[in-house]
Amino acid sequence: MLAGLKKAFTKEPNESVQQGAASSFTDNAYSWQELHAKVQQRQKELQWEMPDLEHGPANARSLKRSFGNSNEPALKLYRDSAAWCPYCQKVWLQLEEKQIPYVIEKINMRCYGDKPAAYTAKVPSGLLPAMELDGQLYTESDLIMQVLEEKFPEKPMMPAKGSPAYHRAQKLMRLERQLFGAWLQWLCRSWSHKESMAAFMRVMDQVNDELDSDGGPFFLGKDMSLVDCVFAPFLERIVASIPYYKGVKVRGDGRFPNLERWFEAMEQKPSYLGTKSDFYTHVHDLPPQLGGCVSVPAAKEMSDAIDGDNRTSWHLPLPPLNSSSLEPHSPGEDPDLDKLRAVHRLVENHEAVVKFAARGCGQQGNPPVNAPLSDPNAKPGMQYVDAVDAGLRHVATALLDGPQAAAKSLHSGMHSAANGDALPGAPVCASVAYLRDRVGVPRDMPLPAARQFRAHLNWLVDELRN
Repeated sequence: MLAGLKKAFTKEPNESVQQGAASSFTDNAYSWQELHAKVQQRQKELQWEMPDLEHGPANARSLKRSFGNSNEPALKLYRDSAAWCPYCQKVWLQLEEKQIPYVIEKINMRCYGDKPAAYTAKVPSGLLPAMELDGQLYTESDLIMQVLEEKFPEKPMMPAKGSPAYHRAQKLMRLERQLFGAWLQWLCRSWSHKESMAAFMRVMDQVNDELDSDGGPFFLGKDMSLVDCVFAPFLERIVASIPYYKGVKVRGDGRFPNLERWFEAMEQKPSYLGTKSDFYTHVHDLPPQLGGCVSVPAAKEMSDAIDGDNRTSWHLPLPPLNSSSLEPHSPGEDPDLDKLRAVHRLVENHEAVVKFAARGCGQQGNPPVNAPLSDPNAKPGMQYVDAVDAGLRHVATALLDGPQAAAKSLHSGMHSAANGDALPGAPVCASVAYLRDRVGVPRDMPLPAARQFRAHLNWLVDELRN
């Protein structure tokens, strides 16, 4: 009954090379140097500047956050490498909202790799997050958040101790734990489905009511507080996992209007948008963390859409992304800019991306890890790297010039492949699918860019297969 990944993540990568016919093609795509120049030109056209990882909005790729402060940060945060950990996200969100300068060291969660010996020497349990401040090490997210409020009171995110608002905040923190328990009981159990659903909905009704008690849109009224930081990671995971595993929409069905308003307010916060993941990443990073999630047959339509298996949600032309989508995203999208963000990440990191993708036609990791979205020990199919490289340059062209122009070039290469120097299509399809299924939000790029990247990767697979 435990639902693993619905995609074929557990197959030996080299098995998939043999699955399905795919056209051979020649390397007639733009070079990476030419693509880099085209990206720069598109940046000028759209007036887009690269993210400022140190001083700009929150970004999962940042290793140092100064917020305009010229002094070296005194605080060090240890958080997980893939931005999957909900307890890390709470602290991360608080630091960003309070704009406390800090540096980041990223540590693997156990489910996707070994932890460095230097970290386990500091934290024998290996748990995340951890924080170093003024020569002292702190673990446990609740304690870290309390210390941050005490040490950095300039922008308080909790009411004064002893005040009625403080007692209300404490009550809400207890409600968050109650919600967490009801969610897990329904998500991870294969029995008492109706009873667990009813219990979960009762707690969700309480959460929805509390969001209006002080006028909203946040838990304590018009301003974001530590209560919102505590609720955000699990509300985010709830609205992703319940549709996928149980076939029930939590956000977007109208039952919880105050929750809708809260999400829309949170999505106006750069501090939250930079830490926010997407449905796909969450529903596949949760099982290895929780020991499994139980799916019901009624969830198939939604899970297929979230996984991109419905021939619509991850295929061109993409449906609109807005507050009414299956995965609501109130900031909406800017397709031209989203494609630029995606192709910029591909072109600037093409050497690493090509080798990573070629794991799809290589060998599965040994020893394996518990999280199929992460396969750190996998070996790329080096004999196919040139073909994968050419295929991804066609994807970059499609992102920049549009799929029709890119298809014309690709089809020309297919026709000339019969004359020699042909590149095999099947391992390219396997590699591109491997990459597509491992694009992580926010680790690699924001949701609007990720959906464009996934859809354009599927474009290449469809062109080669058809």
